[in-house]
This record gives sequence, structure tokens and C-alpha cells, in this order.
Amino acid sequence: MSGLFSEAEHDLNTVRDYLRFAVSRFNQAGLFFGHGSSDAYDEAAYLILHTLHLPLDRLDPFLDAHLTGSERTEVLSIIQRRVEQRVPAAYLTHQALLGEFSFYVDERVIVPRSFVAELLIEQLSPWIADPDQIGSVLDLCTGSGCLAILAAHAFPYATVDAVDLSPDALAVAERNVDDYHLNDRVNLVESDLFAKLGEQKYDIIISNPPYVDAASVATLPQEYLHEPKLALGSGHDGLDATRIILEHAAQHLNPSGILIVEIGHNREALEAAYPDLPFTWLDVSAGDEFVFMLHRNDLL
Repeated sequence: MSGLFSEAEHDLNTVRDYLRFAVSRFNQAGLFFGHGSSDAYDEAAYLILHTLHLPLDRLDPFLDAHLTGSERTEVLSIIQRRVEQRVPAAYLTHQALLGEFSFYVDERVIVPRSFVAELLIEQLSPWIADPDQIGSVLDLCTGSGCLAILAAHAFPYATVDAVDLSPDALAVAERNVDDYHLNDRVNLVESDLFAKLGEQKYDIIISNPPYVDAASVATLPQEYLHEPKLALGSGHDGLDATRIILEHAAQHLNPSGILIVEIGHNREALEAAYPDLPFTWLDVSAGDEFVFMLHRNDLL
């Protein structure tokens, strides 16, 4: 360590000291917070608590606790990596949180942050009347497998096919499926969207596909450059993957099946491209512009 970080290792003692130091450094560096935390304070608290193996929801009781020499080194090291390398916090801790669920992640997969997760935690209510009646779910572009795992919990009698083009991503997904003991219900499939699914049909298809348009990809904060490019950009207008999904989803849905897709900030472009499709825009924490639903009959 050098400079401020070397000085801090000698002068800072308590969790409160390191929290203040981290917030100052994060703000000074102008870090971007879009991978789980919303600001410097939340991210600093998370990284410190995780590094010290403390409960993530209980900061106050430990604020005046003194750190040992090795703990000081570990905490400063993770703060320094976040500042100097701009690595997203989830890659530093190998943990991504969606509600009460925790998933292993590394740079082979995008950091999970899908609004579809919120909907699955609510079992897609009110659009699914009886979750126990759902027998099959498809998760396209599964990445870390997080949405497939959430779907398996939401629909306890369903088999879930989790599809991704990247074998590296599927290796991460396999670890998470193992962690949740869902190997008998979540099937990992290496495929370019529907390409290798044959005639398989599903009650629900969900997807958080790549959807960043070319102009936005060119100006992404440095933190995003650590994520797989394959999982971010999707053509000039960000809709290349979504177009394929819309073209083929109907033939893979059961008669009363539904399609749910997240498309980022592309609602206006999507509706302009498909003026005859009766999109239903679902309410999530950020509003009703990011996730759409279509019934199979809508797609015919």
C-alpha cells in the first residue's frame, strides 16, 4: 500500500474510522454505484461488514470495535481495489444479493440486478393465479442462474431450463444451482437463445437479455467494463436479442403461457418497432418502463 492507504493503516482503528475513510475515498474517486449499492456509504458499509465477516444488516453495534492488524490490511485492500481498479463490489466479494437470496458471482457473468427478480419473489402475482400449477419455466440468458433459481423457488413444482450462450456463465450458474440444491429441477443448457431447445414448450418464459444500445455501450462507466461484453450490448438500438425472443417465443409457450422480458430504457424504441403488440408493462421498484409481459396469443 502507498500514500493515503499506507497512512490509514497506521492511523485508523475502529470500524467507524474505516467507514468514514472509505466513503471519503469513494466520493473523491467519483465511483459509479450501479451494481447493488446506491451510494458511497452503503457500498462502504457492505464491503467492510463482508470483509470482517459481520452481519450485513447490523452496522451500529460494531462501529466502535477496533480492528486487528490483519483486519486493517484486509479492509484497506478491498477499499483500495474498489477505488483504483473500479471493480464492482460484487466481484470483490464474489457475492450478489437479490432480496434475501445470495449468489456467487465473478467476472464471467454480469452482476445480477434484474427487476424480474422482484417479480419472481412475488411469484408473478397477480399474473399467475396459482404458482403450484406452473410446471415449466424457461430462463433465457441466465448468466449466474439467479433468475432460474428464483423461479424454482417461486414455482415449487416447476422444472426450469436455464439457457446461456456462454459456457463460462453456465459454470457460474452451475455453482449457484449446486449451492441451492436444485440440480434436480434446474437444467443448464448451452444455447443461443432458443436454438437448441427443439420443440420444448413452457408455461413461463423469462429473460433479462443484453439490451444496452451501441451509443450507451460507448459511454458506460469504467465499472461496467469488468462485465462480459456479451451480456451488455445488443446491437445499434439494444433490441437485437429482444427481437429474436419476440419472433420465436410463441412456438415455445404453452397455450396459456406468458413471456416476461426486461429491456432497460428501451420502452419507447420497442413500442415504435412493434406498434401492434399489446405490451403490458409491469410495475417494479423503478417504475413501469423496464419489464414487459405478453401472452402467447399476443405473439401469434
